[in-house]
Amino acid sequence: MTEILRKHSRTVNITPDINPYALGSVLTEFGHTKIHITVNQDSSIPPWLKGKGTGWVTAEYAMLPGSTHDRNQRERKSVSGRSQEIQRLIGRSLRTVVDLKALGERQLIIDCDVLVADGGTRTASITGAYVALAMAINKLIKKGDIKAPNLESILKSQVAALSVGVNADGKIIADLNYEEDSSCHTDMNLVMTSEGKFIEIQGTAEKNPFSPQELTKLIECGQSAMVSLFEIQNKVLSQCLNK
Repeated sequence: MTEILRKHSRTVNITPDINPYALGSVLTEFGHTKIHITVNQDSSIPPWLKGKGTGWVTAEYAMLPGSTHDRNQRERKSVSGRSQEIQRLIGRSLRTVVDLKALGERQLIIDCDVLVADGGTRTASITGAYVALAMAINKLIKKGDIKAPNLESILKSQVAALSVGVNADGKIIADLNYEEDSSCHTDMNLVMTSEGKFIEIQGTAEKNPFSPQELTKLIECGQSAMVSLFEIQNKVLSQCLNK
């Protein structure tokens, strides 16, 4: 039977209100990984939504030049395939829990800029982006820009994400850092709601194929580790929304 070596996430911190110009902002830290996340409103919406009275949530993701051991080139002219895939995942994950009709005809843009990358940047981005988005929507409700009784009428559920993997010894680890991620035989990202429903499962065998039993164990490990992320999100929001 596959053994679970680590069933909890790294030390996680979500610091709110780090950017005075954004509707919502957080610094998300998963171990050494650090991501600056902001949410702002754009008066324009995608052309296919004009006149339909519904809103949109999208995301942009970038790794800053000093975020890794070797300096990254800024993506000035075009976005890399990896960045495109990650920002689409972030936007898709958050849209799943937002009542876009209740949001009104507006677009909310989530910007995730990786300051330090030590594994799990996409999952940390999603987890922190939920908090920043909740802060932004709450602010718009308080200003009267969004006609809704409360935040819960717009955000239907919490969402968080975490990586899990099977290491070279065949043991399961939750929330992989860079070294663990680069040496794992199986790497999987889970995006889930607080009700335990899945938004996305991304799993790849890097070396040895994984069995159905290992898949079940990976998902169970991720579900268990995700509980603490939802608790951290709730703690941060209860403090900053009640100011």
